Amino acid sequence: MTKTNGATGAPETGRSRRRFLVAGAAAVAGGVAAPSVVRAQAAVRLKFQSTWPNKDIFHEFGSDFVKRVNEMGAGRIQLDLLQAGAVVPAFQLLDAVNSGILDGGHGVSAYWYGKNKAFSLFGTAPPFGWNANQLLGWINYGGGQQLYDELVQGVLKLNVKGFLSGPMPSQPLGWFKKEIKTADDLKGIKYRTVGLSADVFKELGTGVTILPGGEIVPAIDRGLIDGAEFNNPSSDKVLGFADVSKIYMVQSYHQALESFEILFNKRKFDGLPTEVQAIIKYAAEAASADMSWKAQDRYSKDLQALKDAGVKVIQTPRPVLEAQLAAWDKVIAAQTDPFFLKVIESQKAWVKRVVGFTQEYEVETKLAYDHFFKQA
Repeated sequence: MTKTNGATGAPETGRSRRRFLVAGAAAVAGGVAAPSVVRAQAAVRLKFQSTWPNKDIFHEFGSDFVKRVNEMGAGRIQLDLLQAGAVVPAFQLLDAVNSGILDGGHGVSAYWYGKNKAFSLFGTAPPFGWNANQLLGWINYGGGQQLYDELVQGVLKLNVKGFLSGPMPSQPLGWFKKEIKTADDLKGIKYRTVGLSADVFKELGTGVTILPGGEIVPAIDRGLIDGAEFNNPSSDKVLGFADVSKIYMVQSYHQALESFEILFNKRKFDGLPTEVQAIIKYAAEAASADMSWKAQDRYSKDLQALKDAGVKVIQTPRPVLEAQLAAWDKVIAAQTDPFFLKVIESQKAWVKRVVGFTQEYEVETKLAYDHFFKQA
């Protein structure tokens, strides 16, 4: 059968077909060879300050987040990490991000307790029987992020976008000159803590001083405070607590769970390309998981190092823990702000369901641990 030219209807010869194919190939080649104009864009550089001293593991956790953003950003975004005080003091971070003095920062929401007590609920929540990973579960799947956004952008009208990241284990009762044996031993002493924990200790008759991490050890050394908590064995070791005290009381309900807060100036964040916003969000999640694993390794090693250095590590007596829970009851009952109470009810509903499931469904760990490691 003779093929015809589709345009003219005339018979198509082998030579004409070859001419057509050659012309088409040349056109394609010409298209490939045509110079493509691609303008390289410089990375968006953002000034990002932590609320931690450079030597603290918390600053390292902030660095881990920044590293993930910068590597996944692949030249589209560059976070420049600064330590506490490089631009503003630690307790001024939120205001600096809100105003645009800083583009972002790494801290904890309890530091902004003075602006609204509900801030503490998102980082240092009441000890309802949950842990910090369950707190982050509430943030991501129990309505916590929406409530946080309502507080930051609705109630306080701050130009801030925040992510909660990094589950922290129970914080120690702290470092003291004398062992705390009863709740009465907390009465009248001068003690450092932050957030709603300050209200809890006031209920216990303690004189509370709120200080950023880098100022605590000098305050103990000068006798300005009698005791203090910060967060964990690694931070406490590197900040020098063992140089001013040898009594380390562990386990406490004042801050039984906490997470970090990653902040960005909202106008700056909203101006980023959608894919860069996604990089920041998922970097916060990835850093959160990695931090939980790193903490397992570092905290356990550093607690042993403190013991080896002559620190006496003592578990907080049960009567003190019970007194803390009773103080929490009073602190929560004293709150009248509708938004604060809305957050509390949301948290309680999550804990009742999730922790209830965990206690019913998961096997007890202590029984198995004791079986393998505490046999006579």
